[in-house]
This record gives sequence, C-alpha cells and structure tokens, in this order.
Amino acid sequence: MALLRLRITGSEDDTRAITDLLQSIEGIEHVEETDDLMPHMDDDDSSSAGLSDDIGPGIHELEVEVGNALGAQRVRDAVQELALELDVFVEYEHDEG
Repeated sequence: MALLRLRITGSEDDTRAITDLLQSIEGIEHVEETDDLMPHMDDDDSSSAGLSDDIGPGIHELEVEVGNALGAQRVRDAVQELALELDVFVEYEHDEG
C-alpha cells in the first residue's frame, strides 16, 4: 500500500474538485485532508503578526492511500491533468523508505 501526500496551492473549491476526482479513481483506499491539524505557531514579535492570511490562494494538504504503484501513477496523472485545467499547483511529498 502506498501513501501519497499532496500539497495543493489553490482555493477550497479547487481542493474539493481534486478530492472528488481522487475518490472516483479505482484503487484509492482513502483520501483525507490533513492540513490545519496542528495549531499555528505564529510569532507575536513577527513583522507579519496580526496581518490577514487570506490573501492569495490557500495551501491544502491531502493524504491518499493507494493500493499499489500503478494506482499511485494513475493518481499522479489524473491530478496533473486536473491541476492544469484548474490552474493550481500540486506538490508531492516524498518519503524515504
């Protein structure tokens, strides 16, 4: 079983569209949004303290459990195609192991 971690730079709607796509792909075991599970550790002395953080696209993280390497490649191909269509940026976190 493979675990893919995706970081999406885009809106909530873009993330929902990618999540819906992932859930429709055969061989996907589980899709979960994992961002904002930890409290933000903002520094009160920072020059950006108190500034709005809703300017620009948001960052969303997903974990996707896939049955095998072929399924993982299907996920990458499908997400890449949709990301181009939605004009969003998707990164994959690579685990060494």
